[in-house]
Amino acid sequence: MDRVLDLSAFAGKVGYVRGSVVVVPETESEGTRVPLADLGVVLVGLKTSLSGAVLHQCADFDVVVLVCDWRGVPVSGAFPWSHHTRVGARQLAQTSASLPRKKNAWARIVRAKIDGQRANLALHSPAAAQALAGVRRSVRSGDPDNAEARAARLYWPKVFGDTTFVREPGAGSGLNGLLDYGYAILRGFGIRAVLSAGLAPAIGLFHRGRSNPFNLVDDLIEPFRPAVDWTVASLPSDAAVNHPSVKQELVRATTGPFGVDGHSAATELTTLAQALGKYFEGDTDVLPVPAWSPRPPTDDLNG
Repeated sequence: MDRVLDLSAFAGKVGYVRGSVVVVPETESEGTRVPLADLGVVLVGLKTSLSGAVLHQCADFDVVVLVCDWRGVPVSGAFPWSHHTRVGARQLAQTSASLPRKKNAWARIVRAKIDGQRANLALHSPAAAQALAGVRRSVRSGDPDNAEARAARLYWPKVFGDTTFVREPGAGSGLNGLLDYGYAILRGFGIRAVLSAGLAPAIGLFHRGRSNPFNLVDDLIEPFRPAVDWTVASLPSDAAVNHPSVKQELVRATTGPFGVDGHSAATELTTLAQALGKYFEGDTDVLPVPAWSPRPPTDDLNG
């Protein structure tokens, strides 16, 4: 259930037939079947037409549907309601969790994110990786000294070999556009993970945006961002986010092996959300947070 179906630039209809969605381009009479059991996230664009039956079946198969604007950026979505048997008890535990408990969880998330950033820099920028190790050691409960931001200031000028790079979410082009696309896919899997764990997505550990319905999702995807960064750094310098093969590589950052055990980022996100639910309910005192372990870059786009 980790496959991503990207229809953000697709013009045509999407229907449902016996456990599959059927994708039919507007210039053709027949389409391609994609089993819903294989899907985790579907992106639909402004020229995509789909029925209520499709949305119903996607919900039944725990598939998140994200609606994208003209830039391909998700702006809304359809999500299955949680089927978790303890959703009420779990959300009550989440909302009543003590501040020290939340701070401890956030510190572990920040450390795992910095571990992944260090791993990305270890080969090409060992001095910067060593500096990140020092920042990582300074992370305290709740990260009151904002080690996450200090790590970012060291990390971004090095990870792409471009000292002029500035991370600008929503820029829509260049390296920032590639990152935005990869992070959007991560967010889709994060939404599914949080809802399936019976957690309230708007109530975060650190993120507290008043207009953000997915604060907790944005908390939990932080350690997974370095996987996307690694893939972006491995792409050719002229890679464009609207190129199908580039999108495939960025999707692979979330569906390919994430850590040493070979599980994907999507799977690890689900495991992390479930562990957080147990942590809120007091079944465990330590939140286990996975860290990214990079793989050698593929040559798929280079020849």
